[in-house]
Amino acid sequence: MTDITIATHNGNFHADDVFSVAALKCIFPTFNLIRTRDLGLIEKADIVLDVGGIYDADAGRFDHHQRGGAGERENGIPYSSFGLIWKKYGLQICDGHPDVAKSVDTGLVSVIDAIDCGYVKGVSEGISLSHTISMFNPTWQEDSHFDACFDEAVTFAARILARYIATASGGINAKDIVAKAIENAQDPRVIVLEQYTPWKRTVHTLSQEALYVVYPSETGQWRIQTVPVELGSFEDRKSLPKPWAGLSDKELQDATGINDAMFCHNGLFIAGCNSFESTMKMAAMALEA
Repeated sequence: MTDITIATHNGNFHADDVFSVAALKCIFPTFNLIRTRDLGLIEKADIVLDVGGIYDADAGRFDHHQRGGAGERENGIPYSSFGLIWKKYGLQICDGHPDVAKSVDTGLVSVIDAIDCGYVKGVSEGISLSHTISMFNPTWQEDSHFDACFDEAVTFAARILARYIATASGGINAKDIVAKAIENAQDPRVIVLEQYTPWKRTVHTLSQEALYVVYPSETGQWRIQTVPVELGSFEDRKSLPKPWAGLSDKELQDATGINDAMFCHNGLFIAGCNSFESTMKMAAMALEA
């Protein structure tokens, strides 16, 4: 089904209607978009969002401006049109992966909903994604057409949505890989990853013993990195040995006795060697320090 009409309001636009259309592009490769407040045109549309005063997902109506709104999440964040669209189509957009769809809703969709509905509890101050979308609207000093600016904003939002989904998927898949590495670790204090994957959140959730994570770099060498005491902290559970701080190449090789040692950061949170075996020697030395 591609010959459908999607309607939203004309004039000034916000992140919820822009991202709603961007999300629908993932479902319907082609459609006719009309931006209007003409009730006759709205009634004839197949899908109506952010206008019309009706929320009925089965009938393709996704407005939230009617008296009483369109419901809210368990955490109290009300649904805007984007949230209502995501509620129906999010799982499909994320290829049937519920954890990915939920992650996108938590980190992206619900934040846009909250700002649009004036529910600012827990929303960071400063320039938000919603504010960024609003800046696509023409200013009073410009002659730009609202519909053309809306299309430009949708293209931007579609790219953001695609990358957010990819990031959420990557994080969830990484969780499984890191969890398996923790389970298979010969020494629970040293977690070895066969390929680099984001690991900090999973290590903090699943392992209180892990001190170091060893993984290959993009250039083929190997790295050892310390586990911070908590996410976002610059304090480590156990730093690398102090005599290594800031050394590289021959100086580090002399200090460690490892002939392919490459560097150790002055902050003692990451170091590296050319080979896996040598990096594991670094880990063993760090454990004993």
